[in-house]
Amino acid sequence: MSNESEYIKGRGSQLNTKNKYRKSEYVTDHIEGLDEPLIIPDLKTKVTFEYPKSVVNKSVNADVPALSLNPYQGCEHGCVYCYARNTHQYWGFSAGLDFERNIIAKPDAPAILEKTFMKKSWVPAPVFISGNTDCYQPVERDLKITRKLLEVMVKFRHPVSLITKNSLILRDLDLLKDLASDNLIHVMLSINSLNEDLRQKMEPRTVTGKGRLKVVETLAKNGIPVGVMIGPVIPGLNNTEIPEIVKQSALAGARNVNYILVRLNDSVADIFSDWIHKTFPDRASKVLGMIKDCHGGTLGDSRVGVRMTGEGNIAESIRQLFDISVKKYLPVSADFKFNLAAFKRPQDQLSLF
Repeated sequence: MSNESEYIKGRGSQLNTKNKYRKSEYVTDHIEGLDEPLIIPDLKTKVTFEYPKSVVNKSVNADVPALSLNPYQGCEHGCVYCYARNTHQYWGFSAGLDFERNIIAKPDAPAILEKTFMKKSWVPAPVFISGNTDCYQPVERDLKITRKLLEVMVKFRHPVSLITKNSLILRDLDLLKDLASDNLIHVMLSINSLNEDLRQKMEPRTVTGKGRLKVVETLAKNGIPVGVMIGPVIPGLNNTEIPEIVKQSALAGARNVNYILVRLNDSVADIFSDWIHKTFPDRASKVLGMIKDCHGGTLGDSRVGVRMTGEGNIAESIRQLFDISVKKYLPVSADFKFNLAAFKRPQDQLSLF
């Protein structure tokens, strides 16, 4: 763990939380008895490769996309509130600093996806990239796994949905335009603050809010259906920004805007609580109290149908503010429907000749 008196710049989490799946670990519970730090954290990002047998995951929850694909596990963006942090524990890592500095990549994902689409049993349905961590995080610049996945989508004319907070997506504008020509692509940009000071502390290795709005504008001008996800809304930190984010998103060309309320399940509650006490000590207790008010008295919430928007007076006030903002700045959201009829396997295309 990091020394609590130090603030680790460039990282969201300020500590490594305990991994509940590990039987043993090093701890510094009695640091007064140590002559020197027991663990000196290596903050450099490391990438390891994983070779799964399948890459498309089916969700059983009604409030998340049915099919998802994650080319990466862990995320260097370092968003302190990220719900995906908990999944890093399955790999033997901590949900804290480890999540940001130990990235697992799946280089064979495009080849596996192609084999999946070639199966006669495969029925085309929108695949959501990514459901867990950002598919355009910094390591994608070199590995290009996401780009290769999009090339597979183009090859098979398969519908795909993307969500990111990184301007690197513009590198793949050629593929996105190709997919958009057949209504096979929808993109969401995650924007939860236009306050640069807050963004740097809360999402240390991400593109600025204004930079993301520029991405929305560029995608829209190129005919690519794009929307904005205000996620997560954190009462006491960024909830008052909702009207301005909706306004600027509409001006940039977003077809629709949605929001998700923050929820801090499992280790993420410890990570966020530690972070906010170090970053905003004057309002930490108030923010945590407001989050609990939205989730039945706890920081976390796993209830399907409730966890995304919360309940109670504070959650209701956020919902009303969002609804009023959308009605004012984006009164007519453009519906989007994926084209499922364009799907063709290469062998089917060759049969035409």
